[in-house]
Amino acid sequence: MNQPMNLSLSGRIAVVTGASRAKGIGTAICRMLAAQGADIFFTYYSPYDATMPWGANQEEAVQLQHELEQMGVRCGRLELDLSQPDAYVQVLDAVERQLGKPSILVNNACHSVNHDYDQMDATLLDAHYAINLRATALLSVEFARRFELGRGGRIINLTSGQSQGPMLGELAYVATKAAVEGMTMSLAAEVAPKGITVNAVNPGPTDTGWMTEELKQELLPRFPFGRVGEPRDMARLIAFLASEEAEWITGQVIHSEGGFMRG
Repeated sequence: MNQPMNLSLSGRIAVVTGASRAKGIGTAICRMLAAQGADIFFTYYSPYDATMPWGANQEEAVQLQHELEQMGVRCGRLELDLSQPDAYVQVLDAVERQLGKPSILVNNACHSVNHDYDQMDATLLDAHYAINLRATALLSVEFARRFELGRGGRIINLTSGQSQGPMLGELAYVATKAAVEGMTMSLAAEVAPKGITVNAVNPGPTDTGWMTEELKQELLPRFPFGRVGEPRDMARLIAFLASEEAEWITGQVIHSEGGFMRG
C-alpha cells in the first residue's frame, strides 16, 4: 500500500551557510526547513555583504533567528569568515554546543566577484577557492566524520549551472563551483555506507535582490513560465532533498531553473 509523502524534518538539525540577507536563498532555505520542523543553525558574514551592491545589514541575522524561533523551532547562528582554514570546525562545534549533532548540511555560502579573464590573478582565484570549494569540502567531510545516526544524513551543495554553458566574466567563480559538482559525485559514493546522501542543486538566475528591473526584463523571455527564479523555488527543492522521501537520490546535480533557455 502506498504511503503519503512525508516531508517532515521534525527533530532534525540543519546547518545552512550563507544566510545573511532577508531576500537571499540561504534565508529562504532556513525558512523552508524550519517550516518542516527542523531546528536551524545558520552562518553569515556581514563584511562580505558590505562589499556588494546590496550592502550589509547586521539586523537581518537577528531578525531571521527571531522569525525562525517564532515558528516553533530552535535556532542558532554564527558570524564568521568561512575562508579561515579552521572555520569548518568552528561551525560544527558551535552547532553541537548550541543545538546538538546536525543531520543536514546545506553549503549555500559563496564568494563571487565579476571579472574578465585578463584580470585573473592568484589573489582573486584563492578568494573564490577558499569559500566556494575549500569551505564546502571541509565542512562536508567533517560533517560526515561526525555523523553517527546511520541513515538520514544529507549534504546539499549549491552550484550555478557551470556545466550548462559558458558564464562570462566569472571565471574564478565558475572554476571553483564546477569543482563542487565533481566533488559531489565522488563524496556521495564514499559516504553512502554511513547513510548520507550528497547532491548539488543549481537554482539558475534567481532574484535575490541583485537583479535590476532592466535585467529582469532582459531575462524574462528566456523563462517559459513568465517569471524569473525566486529563492523559494530552490528552498522547496532543498526541503525535499533533506527529507526521508529523497533517501534514494544521491550523487546528482539537479538543475532547477524553471526551463531557463540559455544562449
